[in-house]
Amino acid sequence: MALRYNKEYRREPFELPAEVEAMPIFREWASGALAGKIASPFWEVAKPRKQQKCLDLGCGLSFLIYPWAEWDAFFYGQDISVVAKEALNSRGSQLNSKLFKGVQLGAAHQLNYAADQFDLVIATGFSCYYPLSYWDAVLTDVKRVLKPDGFFVFDVVNPDAEMAENWAILETYLGSEVFLEPLADWQKTIKAAGGQVAKTVSGELFQLYKVKFS
Repeated sequence: MALRYNKEYRREPFELPAEVEAMPIFREWASGALAGKIASPFWEVAKPRKQQKCLDLGCGLSFLIYPWAEWDAFFYGQDISVVAKEALNSRGSQLNSKLFKGVQLGAAHQLNYAADQFDLVIATGFSCYYPLSYWDAVLTDVKRVLKPDGFFVFDVVNPDAEMAENWAILETYLGSEVFLEPLADWQKTIKAAGGQVAKTVSGELFQLYKVKFS
């Protein structure tokens, strides 16, 4: 996963079979149109508020894209891509040294933060690359670092979405195998971790969850 995203952030070319490049979804991906189409607007279910401490897992370049200054919320990031980490750490403080609290290199199930530290934890765009058993560990550590009244916002692929199968094929050829898990199984995983779904939003590909832990 890290190799794939390092390559993508560096804008290095991917060599794909002709039959994959002929797929309409590939052309959308290559033009950049697909990213906006499938992105999950986490702020629609849990908008960061002033002075809140927010942790963005798999953050990519999000501090440079989303309106953190407008939200006036503190941004902490974590990503497995060294390219994303270095890009944000070199530019984030220049953009807003007050709100930007740095990006750590690491996986979503290993959070080097204090218990009860965050008001909001965000994890969008990458749950589908790991099995549900891995997300048991992620949810456990997210619950630990969240404040008792905090929320976890993350998204999962809806396997019944019209584009899900073709998107999974494209992602596999880009170097990221996709696990198309039933939404019912995700809900069971959330419940088993002590989470309650406070709100859901359905997109063209991803289902967005706002979760509170008991």
